[in-house]
Amino acid sequence: MMSGGNYTTIDSQKVSGSVPSVPDPGHATVKFTESNLQTFPPSATQGKISGGSNPPRDADDTFSGHGNGSSDEPQSGGWLHKFTVGAYKPFFDVDTSDVVERLKESLFPFRGTFTEKTADKPDLYGPFWICTTLIFVAASIGTFVTYIAHKWKKQEWNYDINLVTWSAGVFYGYVTIVPLALYVVLKYFSAPSGLVQLFCLYGYSLFVFIPALCLSVVPVEIFRWVIAGVAGFMSATFVALNLKAHINSAGERSILIIASIFLLQLALAVVLKLYIFNVKV
Repeated sequence: MMSGGNYTTIDSQKVSGSVPSVPDPGHATVKFTESNLQTFPPSATQGKISGGSNPPRDADDTFSGHGNGSSDEPQSGGWLHKFTVGAYKPFFDVDTSDVVERLKESLFPFRGTFTEKTADKPDLYGPFWICTTLIFVAASIGTFVTYIAHKWKKQEWNYDINLVTWSAGVFYGYVTIVPLALYVVLKYFSAPSGLVQLFCLYGYSLFVFIPALCLSVVPVEIFRWVIAGVAGFMSATFVALNLKAHINSAGERSILIIASIFLLQLALAVVLKLYIFNVKV
């Protein structure tokens, strides 16, 4: 080894071992293996950016559109899906605050804003329990009054089951048959309305008869007629005013349809007065 200045050189003859050679980078090759990649979710548009993907749909959302009945894609299951419990589940998915607000709305019939507030989300929960409560109240009040009257007169008392069955037939039948008939009539006159919306409207229109039934325990015939008349007028006005704006599109016959709806609701009040509000021994 020799040194000169700031540099040191190594004698090549005294260096033992070997240094591996470095291959020429010019001859290096790179090989890629073919990869089977799949786009998820599959897109019908190739080589383009799609406008976005929709969130997954619920398996039971056939009626999720509620009143509008619109849907982005065909529903699976066809018309048979309407006969399943899941098809009607959205109409019973309602908050307590919504039901209370709708009950209050039914007690102010001259507003006429019930259909507007429930257009996006009509429910069947309220109408079902209103009719069920009416049946229970009618049966319990009738039974209680007759029981007290018989005991007061020291007479034998027997429970009348016909009051329950008759009340169930009247309330459940009315809130089902009348909206169905009105649905057909409106469709015939080219003023169709949502069937669930009609069920909802007529169901809540019966709420006013619950306090009226409770007041019917007063054994004064004139007072009972007044209670039944006021309740019937409020119920009829509630239904007629909420359907008036929609039925006006039926043309000249709109007045006849509205008058029929109003009178039919009053007829219900008369029937209730004669057969339910008329509890006596």
